[in-house]
Amino acid sequence: MKKEEKGAIIDRIAETLEQYDHFYITNTEGLNAADTADLRRACFKAGIKLVVVKNTLLRKALDKKGGDYSELVPSLEGNTAVMFTAVGNAPAKVIKDFSKKSKAGKPELKAAYVEQSVYGADQLDALVALKSKNELIADVIALLQSPAKNVISALQSSGNTITGVLKTLSEKKD
Repeated sequence: MKKEEKGAIIDRIAETLEQYDHFYITNTEGLNAADTADLRRACFKAGIKLVVVKNTLLRKALDKKGGDYSELVPSLEGNTAVMFTAVGNAPAKVIKDFSKKSKAGKPELKAAYVEQSVYGADQLDALVALKSKNELIADVIALLQSPAKNVISALQSSGNTITGVLKTLSEKKD
């Protein structure tokens, strides 16, 4: 590969890093063509962009982007595929589900950059449990609506109870 071609690839990787807030570095070594195609389909359905990259080119793209990615550098060994996403926990769910079904037990998480934090290979379960921005907003809205729903429910049920008590009292003979 010529230097110009490498420069163009580094630029494309750096642009992709700018487009997506989160990315996962994975190992897909040992997946056959059918499994790789299935993984790409699963990623597409989840809104994840899967790109196989050379480690040195990814390292140079991270350097070009700026910021402190030094914790990710040790994970850039062997076969590397990068999952780019706008939703922080989506790749973790795909990795966990797909590796259970795969005979090779792949893909494996090497490292992840989610919410300006670096996660290691042993933190896949924590990443799966991590809530996305939309899930957190939904939780907050549900918590805010809960007291109002309880008040309305109490008012409606007490109205029926008061009506029942008044009716019973009016029907009662003195």
